[in-house]
Amino acid sequence: MNTALPSRLRPSDVLSREEIAQFTARSDLAGWSALGFTWGVIALCFAALIWFPHPLTYLLVVVVLGGRQLALAILLHEGAHGTLFKTRWLNNHAADWLAGRWIWVDVARYREHHLKHHAHTNQAGDPDLSLVKPFPASRSSVRRKFLRDLSGLSGLRRIVGQVLMDMGVLQWTVAADIVKLPRDGRRWHDYAAEGLRRMSGFIVLHALLATALALSGHLWVYSAWWVAYLTTFGVFMRLRSMAEHACTERSGNMLRNTRSTRAGFLARMTVAPIRVNFHIEHHFMASVPYFRLPKLHKVLRERGIVPPSPSYWDVLKMVSSPR
Repeated sequence: MNTALPSRLRPSDVLSREEIAQFTARSDLAGWSALGFTWGVIALCFAALIWFPHPLTYLLVVVVLGGRQLALAILLHEGAHGTLFKTRWLNNHAADWLAGRWIWVDVARYREHHLKHHAHTNQAGDPDLSLVKPFPASRSSVRRKFLRDLSGLSGLRRIVGQVLMDMGVLQWTVAADIVKLPRDGRRWHDYAAEGLRRMSGFIVLHALLATALALSGHLWVYSAWWVAYLTTFGVFMRLRSMAEHACTERSGNMLRNTRSTRAGFLARMTVAPIRVNFHIEHHFMASVPYFRLPKLHKVLRERGIVPPSPSYWDVLKMVSSPR
């Protein structure tokens, strides 16, 4: 990487006006393709359980579903940046109802939260800082974090936190922070009403899915969604967040406070869906849609802007120490 580059690098310092226009061009076809593929895999997961009901099938489905739940989170992320579709209306509503609300997140609150992360990446004021602040950590500590994820303990904690955030008891965040909000004279029924309003979309969508499976005589299949949500989804989110910012520089230099990671087929199906592994490129120019990030990475590598990308295994070794 070129060490003579300015710390506050702008896209216009590296790319021509024509290149910026090409990289930031949206595509409705690409947006629908990403949503269609994600939901197609989810449908196949349910079908596999119905056709081949076996503990090994269930285990495999839980792994794949966790990756597709993370894919829904990344599609929500694309919509929040306005890069999933050409129009703002589609970005907001498709990302909301076909992605985010299925995993209990809405576009409006996520966007407000996430833009602060871009403004203060890895510095004071970054609402996601607590996700990476503990690293590097001992191997035993890292192992315990993943065991809590796999056991479902972290997932249960996440659900309790989500309910309290929706009720307005806690400040909304995607990180692990717990910030209690002032009561402002509200009574328990005020909190309950706000929680029901916030959760209504999520409840309705999942009620429809559960009803459809029940009418087909296979309601038990729906359990796989929640097992994945409580376990593998959390594992993949943790590893993804580690890869993006853990053990990077605490500064405003996006080339040093963010990391891109190599992702093969297995990684793309689990921890790195929707090209989210190209994270330096995303922070460099957040207006670039997911499907153009590999090309942007290639151009930035050729021009000496970004360093070679480590693998996810390399990241695990970076964030853990032998002690």
